[in-house]
Amino acid sequence: MESEFFNRSIRSFVLRSGRMSRAQRRSYETLFPLYARKGDEAGPLVIEIGFGMGIATACIAEQNPGINYLGIEVHRPGIGRLLWEIEKRGLKNIRIIEGDAVEFLEQKIQDNSVTAFHIFFPDPWPKKRHHKRRLIKRPFTDLLAAKLIPGGYVYMVTDWVDYAEWALRELSATPGLANKYGGYAVPQNWRPQTEFERKGIKQNHEVRELFFVKSGE
Repeated sequence: MESEFFNRSIRSFVLRSGRMSRAQRRSYETLFPLYARKGDEAGPLVIEIGFGMGIATACIAEQNPGINYLGIEVHRPGIGRLLWEIEKRGLKNIRIIEGDAVEFLEQKIQDNSVTAFHIFFPDPWPKKRHHKRRLIKRPFTDLLAAKLIPGGYVYMVTDWVDYAEWALRELSATPGLANKYGGYAVPQNWRPQTEFERKGIKQNHEVRELFFVKSGE
C-alpha cells in the first residue's frame, strides 16, 4: 500500500541537483550523524524550513544559546555547510533533519509544541503555472498553526513581491493566526542578511517580511 508521502498534494521542496564542495562533503559525512536528529531537548524550539547554506541559521542560534533550533533541508551542500558552521562555532543548540518538512511536521512534531517557524526566501515559483508548488499556502499554513504554541509565530521573508502578496493572503486566511503588524512586518533586526538576500537587493528586488502570531487558547 502506498504511503501518505506519495499521495500528498504538497511538499516542502523540489529536489534539485547541487554540487558539494570537498568541505561540505566532509562535514556531511562526518558530522551529520552527530547533529541530524530530532530537536527534542527541553526548552523553546524554533524550526527553520529550508535553511539554504545555513549561515543565518548558525548566527541566530549562536546569539540565542537558550533556544533549540531545528533546521529542515533537502539539499546536501547546504546541510554540509551548516554542519561546518556548527562545528566551527561550537554550537550545541542546532539539530538538522534531512527530508521533507511537511512529512516531518505531520508525523514527528506534536501540536502546540513549536515556539516559531522561520521561512527565509522560499522558492517563489514565479511562473503562474507553478504557483501551486509554493510552500506558503493553505492547508500547509494550517499545519504550521496547529504545531505552534499559543503566542508562537510564523516569520517569513521573501524578495518576490508577488509571493509576498500571495503569502499575506494565505496566512491572513489561516485560522488561529493573526498579523502582528496589520500588513508587512517591519524588518527584524535580529535576522542576519543572507547572501541570497544581498544578491536579490542588487537586482532591485524588494524584500518583504511577514510576521504572524498564533492567538492564545
